Amino acid sequence: MSDYRRAKVHLSLGPRSYDVLIGPGVLGELGGVAERLELGRTVAIVTAAPVSRLYAPAVQSQLLRTGRAVHVMEVPSGERCKTLRRAGLLYKELLRAGFDRNSWILGLGGGATGDLAGFVAATYMRGIDYVQAPTTLLAQVDASVGGKTAVNLPAAKNVVGAFHQARAVLTDLDPLASLSARDVRSGLAEVVKHGAIADRALFEFVADHAAELRAREVGPLIHVIRRSCEIKAAVVEADEREHGLRAVLNFGHTIGHALEATQRSPRLRHGEAVGLGMIAEARLGRLLGRTPAECEGALRSVLTACGLRTVVKIDDREHVLETCRHDKKAADGRQKVALLSELGQAELCRDVPMRALSASLEAIEV
Repeated sequence: MSDYRRAKVHLSLGPRSYDVLIGPGVLGELGGVAERLELGRTVAIVTAAPVSRLYAPAVQSQLLRTGRAVHVMEVPSGERCKTLRRAGLLYKELLRAGFDRNSWILGLGGGATGDLAGFVAATYMRGIDYVQAPTTLLAQVDASVGGKTAVNLPAAKNVVGAFHQARAVLTDLDPLASLSARDVRSGLAEVVKHGAIADRALFEFVADHAAELRAREVGPLIHVIRRSCEIKAAVVEADEREHGLRAVLNFGHTIGHALEATQRSPRLRHGEAVGLGMIAEARLGRLLGRTPAECEGALRSVLTACGLRTVVKIDDREHVLETCRHDKKAADGRQKVALLSELGQAELCRDVPMRALSASLEAIEV
């Protein structure tokens, strides 16, 4: 691993290409990025209240210095913001502020804020520019890259959305200092996922450097953020609109999303649920004869090193399975699940029997 403090990952998508800038202090380059990309003179900063207090004033100030009109639009924290009602309220604010097709949106915050900001940008005036400024590790390694935007319905996550690429992603490591230890652990689950599906060396790096990553050491963090973004970029470049290959990025998410949506005690963060989902889906792959037995144990070991739970007392198995049936990857009444073919490689398995999905939950039950 090189000891560096800056990195850049380029997504090559023709006219929708853009860069992910990674390192301490890169949010301070937003004004210059906006000028270089010739972004509009009116911008909305969509952000949640805690993030707004910490970072919005400095961001607003640098954009004002470029001669732009800046509107700060606060939304609730976390998944509570990802609703059609909240999107509708933002549309009204944008209209009142005179936003047109040349205006743009900055999503400043975690993955949920970025999802909402991107969805509103994708649908307001049939699509306006937006920039992502992720402030959580989970958003930096996953949600901010790739152009998936969405809001939730009560029955399922991310089922109302659009593909809409950002113009740039500014991944600043400084905000990670304000995160809770639990938030950092949650973000590491997505790094583990990227290693499990595409890069065994990354998977092993996390296992070997879990303590440094949990302590937020800059060098190891930049390495795993950059590598995660490179993996996601390669998949998105090959399958931007998820016709096939891109679905492997959902490893751990079929069961993970269901646990996140249904579990009440304990409530699970996204990364915590995905960690459990990966273990269960490794068991699922083994039951179906697609995943080597070593994968489940390896996942359990690295997730434990990251401080993540590997078992849970499931509130309602039937509710979990019913939520899986509504997963957005299901098609034509068939369940599709991303499974490991080996550690560092994944494939999409079509027509997964629900009885096997049910049996896989035994891997994570107390």
